[in-house]
Amino acid sequence: MNKRLTGKVALITGAAQGMGASHAQRLVAEGARVVIADLNDDAGSALAQEMGPEAHYTHLDVTDYDQWTAAVAMTTDHFGSLDVLVNNAGIVNFSPLADFPIELWDKTLAINLTGVFYGIRAAFEPMKASGRASIINISSVAGLMGLEFMPAYNATKFGVRGLTKGAALDLGRFNIRVNSIHPGTILTPMTDGLPIDQSRVALGRAGSAEEVSAMVAYLASDESSFSTGAEFVVDGGQSVGTTSSNAHTATHQ
Repeated sequence: MNKRLTGKVALITGAAQGMGASHAQRLVAEGARVVIADLNDDAGSALAQEMGPEAHYTHLDVTDYDQWTAAVAMTTDHFGSLDVLVNNAGIVNFSPLADFPIELWDKTLAINLTGVFYGIRAAFEPMKASGRASIINISSVAGLMGLEFMPAYNATKFGVRGLTKGAALDLGRFNIRVNSIHPGTILTPMTDGLPIDQSRVALGRAGSAEEVSAMVAYLASDESSFSTGAEFVVDGGQSVGTTSSNAHTATHQ
């Protein structure tokens, strides 16, 4: 594999498992050094140990700005710089809006949206010093279209999309690029046990974490050097519209 990220240092939130772990593994494979940030100390430490000296774990609650500043300082102290920030941490929950718990609304906004803002703000100085920095915000197909029974998730993922665009305008003068990725249904521990029917999606299947990680690697690399404020959709066509439920069966008959 061409190591197109050699010399870059990345900080990835929610990286102890699922998509975040996949992103960390892909960036290291591409030559980057990566800080894995998460609340799950056991899983995060184990993953960093498994990945070797190019990975390091730090505890981070993305809703605590002081922990953000500590994580950024640890990254620059340990690896010498910060070139790539992947705001991946997030939670999803399901409830009709009329019954949606107020405390769960507040918690979801704190993690999914305020946590992204905190990360961008805390990482600004070292990313400015990088001169070639890339911020990658993991939004969702729910940041492009409405989904029922997910009011807080929908609101935060649209919010991440908007924050990305504003940040791209503010930070472009410092050669800091800011883009959002919008995954559709991805098979991860977070989706385990959920009823998944992709029969009306263009490609007729759920995606893998590795398919999202490929987009993360592209945006982290200099290959995307003229892309900022943009939406990169990895959803198998979910946001395009719906196909007939038997289309994939008919195709293979």
